[in-house]
Amino acid sequence: MSRLDVVIDELIDREGGFVDDPNDLGGATMYGITEKVARLHHYDGPMQYMPRTLAVAIYKDQYWSAPNFDRVAQLSPKVAHELLDTGVNMGVARAGLFLQRSLNALNNQAKHYDDVVVDGLVGNGTLGALKDYLDHRQHHGESVLLKALNCLQGARYIEIAEARERNEAFVFGWLDHRISL
Repeated sequence: MSRLDVVIDELIDREGGFVDDPNDLGGATMYGITEKVARLHHYDGPMQYMPRTLAVAIYKDQYWSAPNFDRVAQLSPKVAHELLDTGVNMGVARAGLFLQRSLNALNNQAKHYDDVVVDGLVGNGTLGALKDYLDHRQHHGESVLLKALNCLQGARYIEIAEARERNEAFVFGWLDHRISL
């Protein structure tokens, strides 16, 4: 089993099986995959019967390869796995925004590398900045970047709960299961 398979397995365990909570705007999910996403991947059966193998395939395609988190993994597997988890829970563009914002804040006024465009798309510019950041901050750089990503993610959960009271039902679990110390 590859490291990615282990990470996806752990992610699916965190997400759980079939959930259809009326407070969740995402609607019915199976293994963390929304019905909308499942349908885009040609699953047309009841969500509670969606195969786990399809969830794994969707995670690898839509939440790993498509947003270039696989390319991030070549530089930092830990950062890539954090982006995958955030992307599943908040959208891959939001995960990309968090990475870009963090890299820009950590570049010491563009002394270590140029700012990147904050557009949520993890392309060559973002990957180059990540490489430069990790090269420059060889000691603790990866762990500091992971802290920054988790800070932004945690703040976003609070904002979501503040904007819609019904989301308060989820915020404790989000912070407990999604934010690493």
